Amino acid sequence: MVVMGQVHAVERRFWAQETSTDWWDCTVLQLWDDQQWLQNFRICKGTFMELCELLSPALKRQNTKMRAALTVEKRMAIALWKLETPDSYRSVADQFGVGKSTVGAVVMQVAKAITELLVPRVVTLGNLQVIVDGFAAMGFPNCGGAIDGTHIPILAPDHQASEYINRKGYFSIVLQALVDHKGCFTNMNVGWLGKVHDTRIFRNSGLFQLLQQGTFFPDQKITVGDVEMPIVILGDPAYPLMPWLIKPYTGSLDSSQDLFNYRLSKCRMVVECAFGRLKARWRSLLTRLDLSETNIPIIITACCALHNICESKGETFMAGWEVEANHLATGYVQPDIRAITRVQQGALRIREALKTSFMNGQDAV
Repeated sequence: MVVMGQVHAVERRFWAQETSTDWWDCTVLQLWDDQQWLQNFRICKGTFMELCELLSPALKRQNTKMRAALTVEKRMAIALWKLETPDSYRSVADQFGVGKSTVGAVVMQVAKAITELLVPRVVTLGNLQVIVDGFAAMGFPNCGGAIDGTHIPILAPDHQASEYINRKGYFSIVLQALVDHKGCFTNMNVGWLGKVHDTRIFRNSGLFQLLQQGTFFPDQKITVGDVEMPIVILGDPAYPLMPWLIKPYTGSLDSSQDLFNYRLSKCRMVVECAFGRLKARWRSLLTRLDLSETNIPIIITACCALHNICESKGETFMAGWEVEANHLATGYVQPDIRAITRVQQGALRIREALKTSFMNGQDAV
């Protein structure tokens, strides 16, 4: 054409592989009932649509000449599917008719949107008096929460891999959480390496600083016997005994100490149950997260926020989820607790006063 002196403008075209979206567009959105939504996305359709609306400002994308952008609803669905299942990125990509790299990008987009927009709204202390009354009804007075840590398995990191190996021998990142009487997270610390002891994580957390300064809870004391007791949190033997952190007795116990430990354990179990429900809903936390060390805390934080939303809305926790979770978790047993023996004298007096009041059946005032 050039030789002949004729040059014709040719429209430039881009090629993109066409994938089927019928399953999502025609089946899931149009035909699935709430039972199917719960089973596959861990939330009912109404809550799903509410989340889409809340996250739309961060997730909405413009169409381009090359292709139509994924809708907010489809982005949300891809992310929830990947979080709730141990399926591979390829499997999720095939399920939704998108590319494998798209799944990875979408999951992080949604997780970051949840972390930025929802975490400040849903991971909060809320109504403290309701929490205190809730723990009191369970048997422990003036309690504002229960604290614990849990290990999330990950693939071997590229850097400092040995620092991520916990006492059970697998690579992990630690989630420290404070929960209320209903098992909702009120404070989180995510990202410490699996080798680090719970106490070190706690002492370096913002929560510790606030509790030590007396600014996390209001100055609301009660009298137990002749001892003043502030609002406290409950921990296991791995935590230090402090005037505002009560933990169980260890070693050979008498009947009064045994009763005290029973009352404390009954209330502290809410945090263990919260971790169990968190991982049963979002099963990706039970197998080795295939993400960078930077992105893993974002995913964990997003799952915690979703947990709170599910719990606060009374979303159904289906029979069988815990069984599935226990099966997946068999290869990643939580590390043993190493008890801390250092205590503060004031904390000992509070614990002793509580022990006596429990044994005598006396109410704190």
